[in-house]
Amino acid sequence: MDILKKPLITEKISAMNEQGVYGFVVERTAKKPEIKNAVEKMFGVKVVAVRTMRYAAKHKTRYTKAKVVSGYTNAFKKAIVQVAEGEVIDFYGEI
Repeated sequence: MDILKKPLITEKISAMNEQGVYGFVVERTAKKPEIKNAVEKMFGVKVVAVRTMRYAAKHKTRYTKAKVVSGYTNAFKKAIVQVAEGEVIDFYGEI
């Protein structure tokens, strides 16, 4: 199971990157210690704190010419990770 799915690149999270706080979309069943170990292993940094949030699927309806299309968005879990002072995670280093 891959715990870290993708990093969050939003305006709010990018502003928090200067304080050593980073966001990730993680596996919905992942626990905080598992997230901490995955970030430390993947990026080689010391994690100080992990905060998690679960987002439920939302009902969406779209009206098209042919018919009404109803469905749900994906449910996901978000993790906010704070690294030790002076350490940085570089998402764009491999590009």
